[in-house]
Amino acid sequence: MKGSAVVLLSGGLDSATCLAIARDEGFDVHAISFDYGQRHRIELDCARELAHAYRVADHVICCIDLRTFGGSALTADVDVPKDRPVDEMSAGIPITYVPARNTIFLSFALALAEVRGAVDIFIGVNALDYSGYPDCRPEYIRAYEAMANLATRAGVEDSSRLTIHTPLIDLTKAEIIRRGQRLGVDYGLTSSCYDPLPSGAPCGHCDSCALRTKGFSEAGVLDPRTARW
Repeated sequence: MKGSAVVLLSGGLDSATCLAIARDEGFDVHAISFDYGQRHRIELDCARELAHAYRVADHVICCIDLRTFGGSALTADVDVPKDRPVDEMSAGIPITYVPARNTIFLSFALALAEVRGAVDIFIGVNALDYSGYPDCRPEYIRAYEAMANLATRAGVEDSSRLTIHTPLIDLTKAEIIRRGQRLGVDYGLTSSCYDPLPSGAPCGHCDSCALRTKGFSEAGVLDPRTARW
């Protein structure tokens, strides 16, 4: 084992792949998920299943009600955009962007890392097949990592440099899926939909569903999550 790492585990396709990568690289994984008032809370059930399947050291679910602020179709009474062309999804910041979400999540992951003695954090952000979110860009991750190394006891007292790993940041969704397949990821345990049906089935029309469908199509494989419904 390389030591401990904290993996942000939403229960989606990207975070599941990140979890598999961290394990494959020899890290003892501490998973962290967030119940933040999101309309797609089905992803938390998926996160629990994934954490169990990968036998993580521990799985922390933090409750943060971002509905207090709203400002997003995921945390407020605002319709989730449907049936947008894929080439329009990176043009501007969509209403599904949750203000400061990755900054908040990384801060909690940083706190968990300090407590668990970890200097590695994995997050499944992606700068190619994504929906225009500003906190998925490489420059944002670099800036956060620099700040984190000024803000931790280990960085000040032990000169232990914290690293934020973004192994998916330059990959297309198809490339992510292929990599996950090589690592044996069961994508049937993941959920990507922003507006799932009461049964948990994906809507098939939101941006996230569209990007997932495009990824599986380009990877030349069937999506096991869709096949369940």
